[in-house]
Amino acid sequence: MEHSDIYFNVLCSVDTRWLRLTPHDDLIYSHFRQDFPDLDISYIKEDEIKNNVNKAKWRIFCEKFRNIVEDYSFGTLLRADTKGDYSEQNTILVPRVQFYAIEIARNREGLNNEVKKRYKCASKAHMEAQSNVREIAA
Repeated sequence: MEHSDIYFNVLCSVDTRWLRLTPHDDLIYSHFRQDFPDLDISYIKEDEIKNNVNKAKWRIFCEKFRNIVEDYSFGTLLRADTKGDYSEQNTILVPRVQFYAIEIARNREGLNNEVKKRYKCASKAHMEAQSNVREIAA
């Protein structure tokens, strides 16, 4: 969950169209859009990506990166809806390279830039420091 918090705060801080998640972003993105050209990445429906047909397609996609992306199959939290934050209702557990593929596409296609408009993000450390300042001032 800590990685999710950090990533969400990064989304709030930068123009995500230029954000690089891995040294292999270009390769991941090109294979992703080649294999899943019509996938609506603004809202991922878990039953659509995990049904028998698509699960098999994703498995083939992920295996392409077995020797390229470290921990390519490690479980990673993905926001289902780009308009939401990381919450129990808005997260799906996916293999790491699937997370990268979808998030790289969301970044390059401008969908994650909405996060800055919708949320005021701050790291937990910053929020705790602000809280301590308020307590001292009181």
